[in-house]
Amino acid sequence: MIASTPAVVPAGRMSQSEQPVFRLTGDVELRPWRQDDAQVIVDACLDPDIQQWNRPGRDVSLEDAQERIVRWHERWKSEQSAIWAVAQVGERPMGLIGWGDIDLKGGSAEILYWLLPTGRGSGVMVDATLRVSRWAMDDLGLHRLRLTHSVANPASCRVATKAGFALEGTMRSALLHTDGWHDEHLHARIRGDERPSSQGSPSCPPRRVSPVSPAR
Repeated sequence: MIASTPAVVPAGRMSQSEQPVFRLTGDVELRPWRQDDAQVIVDACLDPDIQQWNRPGRDVSLEDAQERIVRWHERWKSEQSAIWAVAQVGERPMGLIGWGDIDLKGGSAEILYWLLPTGRGSGVMVDATLRVSRWAMDDLGLHRLRLTHSVANPASCRVATKAGFALEGTMRSALLHTDGWHDEHLHARIRGDERPSSQGSPSCPPRRVSPVSPAR
């Protein structure tokens, strides 16, 4: 009989603990989403940039947003995802960050994030990405973290490189956006990589691929 590969992270490590709160510079915190944050999700789903790059869905009602927050808490308990609100202490959220597609047995996860206009340009998403990456590797024990983005989204490329996610390549026609199929850059950090310096990793190549319209 072939011995099975042991899990990288044992089941229960997430579900048996409370989701932590992290403090960042500038009086910013990463905390679990609350029901009274639901209007922020409704607003985010109407933002053109978030619609373009994150595809959160259109016509999201307050009830839909509240149900989404409930699912995020359930997925922490089922060890499927870990989602935080990005907010000034005591204020409504200005963004979201977290890990989806968590695979404890395989030791990997993929980051997701967005920021409303009030939070953009402040560097908060780089700080938040660094903090949740440290939690994912040092506290949870994952081995490989992924970050993907359209090649036409340089803002996400800057976050990736400044947070130490090395560019591994381009996935052709990998994700369908509202304007067609986009090539995507694949970035990753693995356990043992050097901590990012103030300069981060080498930046993405200045390449833009015209999306191909979906078939009608």
